[in-house]
Amino acid sequence: MWKEVLALQVVPGKVLRVSLPDGRVETLVEDAGAFPDGVVVESGTVYWTTMGEPLADPAKPGEAGWDFSRRNGGVHAWDLDGGAPRAVVPVGAITTGKQLTSDGAGMLYWGDREGHRVSRVRVDGSGLTDLVVNPPEEGVMGECVGVAVDAARGHLYWTQKGPAKGGKGRVFRAGLEIPPGESAGNRSDIEVPWSGLPEPIDLHVEGDWLYWTDRGAPPRGNTLNRAPLPAAGEPGGTPEILADGFEEAIGLAVDGEAGVAYVSDLGGHIRAVPLPGSTAAGGEQRDMAALPHSLTGLAGPSSLD
Repeated sequence: MWKEVLALQVVPGKVLRVSLPDGRVETLVEDAGAFPDGVVVESGTVYWTTMGEPLADPAKPGEAGWDFSRRNGGVHAWDLDGGAPRAVVPVGAITTGKQLTSDGAGMLYWGDREGHRVSRVRVDGSGLTDLVVNPPEEGVMGECVGVAVDAARGHLYWTQKGPAKGGKGRVFRAGLEIPPGESAGNRSDIEVPWSGLPEPIDLHVEGDWLYWTDRGAPPRGNTLNRAPLPAAGEPGGTPEILADGFEEAIGLAVDGEAGVAYVSDLGGHIRAVPLPGSTAAGGEQRDMAALPHSLTGLAGPSSLD
């Protein structure tokens, strides 16, 4: 059972360490860059993405006025035993870094929203490769956000959330490798197990289940969802809503052994949600932390020591 999780504070960008027993918050990285979004821990190192500095339209309030189309996102790293943060993928090598995950074998994967792609790189910064590239003319419908790796089955999952509160979100699946003779922009193995979702964001594969957060409009949006992983070529089943009522649900980390999912939102909350059949915390949902700043990505290794 996890004792703590890592959470990303959006503005100012920080990597936080949150104690689950008491909600105590410690800052691990004081300056995490501009708009951090996805985070993962691999072999004693914290990795995270940044969306980059947006252009602001004063005529539009809040998020609606942020333009992240400039190519100034990055992938960063910090060793838990100390030292200074460093670049894995230099700022400007990607457009808008979103959810970040690992295959557990030294490879990082992330969604690049305004870049319309899913990419990967080795933890040492080598081998930067695009796995999925959508045409620019697809606009918001081609923006890739969440990403999950099912290494055991050789699958890559990602979300394309569509327009805000638009009910056009989709979850895609393809192989971890581009088919021979094909390209990232022209793959024959892409499936769409789920479509017509409110606005799916972050993903997590745990056992035979796919979990995801959704920040779309209620009642199906601002929720934590799960569905069984479908067989190849089969459609996904109807999602099961495990929790609702979030304030723009974003980050997701699942402690499968303990039977608990953790969700962060832009309202600054981290909520623990017992999974069906779990007796964790008596089967009741509870807020683990309520912070004064918006939160995005979550990571939950069994130990951060």
